Amino acid sequence: MERKLKVVFMGTPDFAVPSLNALKEAGYEVPLVITQPDRPAGRGKKLTPPPVKVLAEELGIPVYQPEKVKGNRELLETLRKINPDLIVVAAYGKILPDEILNLPKFGCINVHASLLPEYRGASPIQSVLLDGKEETGVTIMKISPELDAGDIISQRKVKIEKSDNAQTLHDKLAKVGAELLVETIPDYVSGKITPVPQDHSKATYCKPIKKEMGRIDWTLPAERIFNMVRAFTPWPSAYAEFKGRRVKITEAEPVNLQGKPGEVVKADKELVVATGEGALRIKRIRPEGRKEITGEEFIRGYRVKVGDMFS
Repeated sequence: MERKLKVVFMGTPDFAVPSLNALKEAGYEVPLVITQPDRPAGRGKKLTPPPVKVLAEELGIPVYQPEKVKGNRELLETLRKINPDLIVVAAYGKILPDEILNLPKFGCINVHASLLPEYRGASPIQSVLLDGKEETGVTIMKISPELDAGDIISQRKVKIEKSDNAQTLHDKLAKVGAELLVETIPDYVSGKITPVPQDHSKATYCKPIKKEMGRIDWTLPAERIFNMVRAFTPWPSAYAEFKGRRVKITEAEPVNLQGKPGEVVKADKELVVATGEGALRIKRIRPEGRKEITGEEFIRGYRVKVGDMFS
């Protein structure tokens, strides 16, 4: 029975792509994909389709891109005509109203990139790195009217490596989320899994990431700046100023050296900058308008010496 389940998919960015792919590969009928409208992107501000739309078109699935979801009669009528058994949501980007949540036989379920009830909200991947956690995961949950507060259907843990940044962790979680989704659906629709309410007293929330959050304050401990570099790579990047030029630090590690916050304390084969507590070895750096280079290449190219200051 579950193989013929009719599933409408709602998702937008790269994170959602493996989940849509997994649903098709598992043999589910996907009569419609709902995604955000095309948006201007890149330097030329060219109108660009969301990654989920690109995949849906490759798979020959009809795509619908409403500007709004709440109070959208056309969307509601479209869904009523399709009469899906289940709606699967992965990083769609809009809150679903009750009339959509109550429409499918098995409701609406969501692939969320954290171990709920921790890290509800828009930036669970960056936030878990910013907090220096060693473990995160994926939750498949029933969607409720309140943000990321629905009953938990299944979860899977994922180890965070020190070498992980927001991109590598995103890719891991997107893959695990897709695998868990198609493993979970059959047991969920057959009633083998009873969804478990979240412990709301343990809920934590993460805010959307803004560009200015990437500015480095060198008075912070090295460990904190290291976590910023991981959380904000590739976007918005952890950035500072050096000799009047903005630089993005894309890979670094904390080391046990001391100095004035922002001061270069080592500039031979290694570029090391002092912080409020310890120091940061800058392994890869990208000067504004240039390509990414190693710390050693930066020392040579920009004639960095001990005592120079990052701000």
